[in-house]
Amino acid sequence: MAYTVIFFGTSDFSATVLKGLISDPQFEVAAVVSQPDRPVGRKHLILPTQSKQIALDNDIPVFQTEKLSGSKEMDELINLKADFLVTAAFGQFVPTRLLRSASIAAVNVHASLLPKYRGAAPINWALINGDDHTGISIMYMVKEMDAGDIISTIEVPIEPTDDAGSLFKKLAVFGRDLLLKSLPLLAEGKIQPIKQDPEKITLAPKIDHKLTELNFYKQTAKQIVDLTRGLSPKPGTIFDLDGHKIKLYQAAVGPKFGEVGRLSIKDKHQLGITAADGKVVLLKKVQPAGKKNMLIEDFLNGVGRSFNVGDWTKGL
Repeated sequence: MAYTVIFFGTSDFSATVLKGLISDPQFEVAAVVSQPDRPVGRKHLILPTQSKQIALDNDIPVFQTEKLSGSKEMDELINLKADFLVTAAFGQFVPTRLLRSASIAAVNVHASLLPKYRGAAPINWALINGDDHTGISIMYMVKEMDAGDIISTIEVPIEPTDDAGSLFKKLAVFGRDLLLKSLPLLAEGKIQPIKQDPEKITLAPKIDHKLTELNFYKQTAKQIVDLTRGLSPKPGTIFDLDGHKIKLYQAAVGPKFGEVGRLSIKDKHQLGITAADGKVVLLKKVQPAGKKNMLIEDFLNGVGRSFNVGDWTKGL
């Protein structure tokens, strides 16, 4: 007999985990709970969330509400008497009364090695801080954010080529596989959870818009590259060069060269700005105002022709 699951999730990360649960005969997904549908893209089209669409494609009931606490949806979910409640990038607190309705456990798939990076943006902050590894934690859900006892973990290396987009996809697969392995063991009493060490807690808050603004006079080349990796493919970082706002999506650390804050390298294939530590930030993928993002070679064949070595960057 399959274990019944109520799944809570909204993002692409969630969708990968949900697909795994649906395809595994050990589990029966009784319901999917997702954030309400919201406008997407420049045309602001209201589209179903990824998790909702997967549920609809598989004839699974969908619940959506701005707030679960006190809602009729919560009462309906409690009445399902599921074995497991599973959250993965849901984006909303699950009330304690609902958590307690799980006959076996309510667990969360979190994209960090807890207690490091509790919060909404653990993948982004691992990259922003220049970490060389991260991971997945399966933990019990409790009222406090990401504070439950740890059921299982797996460490995952961060490759030099990773950005937030690639790392999201990679960790979603690891999270799916670790969850599918852990839930049956948990049901059979074969896992001994571990309490989180309060002295090792770090936070991963939501990405603030101000964080996207680059300052070549205060930030080192590596800090700029890591920040850009952590904010790519969205929202990207941004800077002003000679009065032109440019978004940056990919960059690399170059040699120590030129004057801080100035465009110091330009040829047919590369464009580089000197950062606070004297090292050059080599721009790899950019988006000038009103254009699509593009490789630097394409930029240099178009808008980039107007820039010259010695041009200044300035604050936004």
